Amino acid sequence: MIILINQYLNFKIFSCITFRIILSILTSFFINLYFIPYIIAYFKNLKKYQIIRMDGPKTHSCKKNTPTMGGLIILISILIGVFLYCDLCNFYIWCVIGVLIGCGIIGFLDDYKKINFKNTQGLKILSKFFWLSIVAIIMISMIYVNSNNSINIELVIPFYTKIFFKINYLYMFLCYFVIVGTSNAVNLTDGLDGLAIMPIIFLSVGLGIISLCSSNVFFAHYMNIPYLKKANELSILCAAITGSGLGFLWFNAYPAKIFMGDVGSLSLGGALGMISILLHQELLLLILGGIFVLEAISVILQVIYFKIRKKRIFKMAPIHHHYEIKGISESLIIVRFWILSFICLLIGIASLKVN
Repeated sequence: MIILINQYLNFKIFSCITFRIILSILTSFFINLYFIPYIIAYFKNLKKYQIIRMDGPKTHSCKKNTPTMGGLIILISILIGVFLYCDLCNFYIWCVIGVLIGCGIIGFLDDYKKINFKNTQGLKILSKFFWLSIVAIIMISMIYVNSNNSINIELVIPFYTKIFFKINYLYMFLCYFVIVGTSNAVNLTDGLDGLAIMPIIFLSVGLGIISLCSSNVFFAHYMNIPYLKKANELSILCAAITGSGLGFLWFNAYPAKIFMGDVGSLSLGGALGMISILLHQELLLLILGGIFVLEAISVILQVIYFKIRKKRIFKMAPIHHHYEIKGISESLIIVRFWILSFICLLIGIASLKVN
């Protein structure tokens, strides 16, 4: 929208990427800050609360009267920031919006079923994976078609160098795994007050920095990343995610007044996965999103080990529940995971330039 206004008013500041990034952060932040209290009051009036796992930590019983589905306002604020400040002719933006909305709808249906039927199951696991797969396949196909069915892909190896792939079925499978895997990993992490949203903020900041550098020939060469002329618009989208995350954290910090629900975690995870694909930073995502990787791996190891040995590695998975059961306070676990997430951000950015 601001790009169209600038065509008529010719204000140079409106075309400045830094100016639009700041506006995107502030807009999405204040939208959350203003509307979330109304969302909280609305769900409390309807008596629609988070459904607590019966087999979960006993300390979570106090969360049973906390509203959920706060991810709705996160999505709305991000989309408003994008439509106001991004160049809507940019193909990258629509790829991310497609994943954001597609995964958001799946998450909404999952949350709605949990709340309506008052159980923790929601959508069946296979059903959820099926629809997430459909969204991922559609968006990957769009990238493939837009690339004229044949392009060279630069896949950056952190701490090492670049290798080049022709886009093919192997790479498409990697893209599928990134979108679906990241979406579910964020969903698994969202188990404590504010635990998932801060790593999301750090990850979006990291990807935003990379998108800015990718659009500049000099910085792209210096940081050993692919030059992507139109990638700078993704930094505005990342800014919207950051601002929205900060606004939501205002109410989601311990003790949480609202949870984002699957509508937030699935959509944000999928969107960040898609951004990493567009920037060719699929492997760097494993470092920047280290906390999400840790949580997902803890669940995978727990399931595999139990099936083989009939024993558990952790007292409960994901791993944040393991520490809860060991007696570590929830607030301490959250802050320590935030610190680890920030360290992952620093390591990820540092890995881009190796002399």
